[in-house]
Amino acid sequence: MKIWNEFKQFAIKGNAIDMAVAIVIGTSFNKVVNSLVNDVIMPPIGYVLGGVDFKNLQIVLKEASTKATGEAVPAVALRYGLFVNTLIDFFIVAFTMFIVVKLMNKIIRARVVVVQEAKK
Repeated sequence: MKIWNEFKQFAIKGNAIDMAVAIVIGTSFNKVVNSLVNDVIMPPIGYVLGGVDFKNLQIVLKEASTKATGEAVPAVALRYGLFVNTLIDFFIVAFTMFIVVKLMNKIIRARVVVVQEAKK
């Protein structure tokens, strides 16, 4: 029963709603970052590097083939271009979260100072 009561208190406080909103916003932000990387950042970099599309950069370990039964066997490849895109996505998200946390800490510190001044 104790866990149920704790859960009800958690849900009633609004923490669950705040978390749900954060997840929805985070998912949307992820789509924006993916579009920024794939549609804005990587095309000029690929152009400068000789018209390379990073999504297609890969090292093929085994070519695609067809079995005797006619079934297609896909190629085995290390897709390092997609990995580079993912790294750039990560750094954009990490930097953005760093800025958000830094601003939130600044706001919290300023609010603490105001409360302390009001108590004097």
